[in-house]
Amino acid sequence: MKKLCFTVLYSTLFYLGFATSTLAAPTDALVHELDAQVLRVQVGLANGGYGLGSAVVIAKDQVVTNCHVVASASSIVVINNGMPLSATAIKPDWRHDVCILKVDGLDAPIAKIGSSKNLKYEQSVFTIGYPNFAAIPVSTFGVVKGLYPLDDSVIIRASSTFGLGASGGGVFDDDGNLVGVITLKSPGKEAYYYNMPVEWVQALLKKPEQVISAKSEKPFWAASYDKWPYFMQVVHPYLTENWDSLLQIANKWTKKEPNTAEAWYYLAAAEYATNDIQKAEAHLQKVVAMNHQHSQAIFYLGLMAEKSGKHSLALTKVALLNNFDEATASQLKLEMKTTEAQR
Repeated sequence: MKKLCFTVLYSTLFYLGFATSTLAAPTDALVHELDAQVLRVQVGLANGGYGLGSAVVIAKDQVVTNCHVVASASSIVVINNGMPLSATAIKPDWRHDVCILKVDGLDAPIAKIGSSKNLKYEQSVFTIGYPNFAAIPVSTFGVVKGLYPLDDSVIIRASSTFGLGASGGGVFDDDGNLVGVITLKSPGKEAYYYNMPVEWVQALLKKPEQVISAKSEKPFWAASYDKWPYFMQVVHPYLTENWDSLLQIANKWTKKEPNTAEAWYYLAAAEYATNDIQKAEAHLQKVVAMNHQHSQAIFYLGLMAEKSGKHSLALTKVALLNNFDEATASQLKLEMKTTEAQR
């Protein structure tokens, strides 16, 4: 049973990871307009090395990037239309990995600030950055797959991928509003891609400037494993079928954050995989009550309905998914056919 559950889980994740190719991309005109708001960052290090990253123009003479891009920098240069401009000051939020750089004389369009808190699951988003030594900005397209409460905002997990060097670039909604900052991905082939919320950028704009050489601190995600947020701790056991470990972590998460839908989803996933079906179903229902567009929870409710002979109920889950996540709806239909064939 565990093997079957994991196969279903893994195939679902794999399918969702590649479903973004069917999304309607923003217009070329909009992407071209936003490209001018995203710049390359080059960092000189005290040890003689260098680093690369991306940044978004968020105010006159100010760009936002990740703090890990500019940590330990002896010099920071922002490239605009091929012209290097030196950053002269920094506003750091080390914990949240968001840093604003002052760049005098920067002549570039300013991004429109949106909202991370108002994002919805399966809402389309796209990223712009300079990954892998790219000479021009690169766009990737996807949808919101997770919103994890942290401090006074939410971490955004999206299926839009990014590579090394894109850190500090922008995450935009379909209207071209900046909703997040590209930041990090989890290890492994089936990586999760995380973006910091734009609300932290807005708060940082009001903070005082510091010298470039200000002492850096580690962001929350670079702390030891036991100090990671639960949404990071669950990823490895979830993807590697370590259900007992996932069960322990998710139980702690639900106790600490009972109003977080994701906590209950991961608990339900562990319960389902360990054959505690009744609890899993109750907790999946709880997830959907809290977030009616949680496609993975709806997928498992549909699968469980089909396995228990409630074909009509399973079909209602397919119909529901078709409203906002056709890829997962198709996957549920496929799994339902497999279940029927095994009877």
